[in-house]
Amino acid sequence: MVWTWRFEKSDGTEVQPAVQPEEFTTQGDAESWIGETWRELLEGGAAQVTLYEDGAKIYGPMSLDAEAAQ
Repeated sequence: MVWTWRFEKSDGTEVQPAVQPEEFTTQGDAESWIGETWRELLEGGAAQVTLYEDGAKIYGPMSLDAEAAQ
């Protein structure tokens, strides 16, 4: 299984992430990585992310803006 993130602007347009992700072997690893890098991703132009497992959408889009999520 491969877990990957899709990075998007708030309108759903895909953007290149400011921090290059890897392909993760577990959902926990993917979520830990996003937890460590979300600020840099947000500053780099990504407003939201969606998590995929082997190309199947698991959840998202999830906002990277902590204030908007409150």
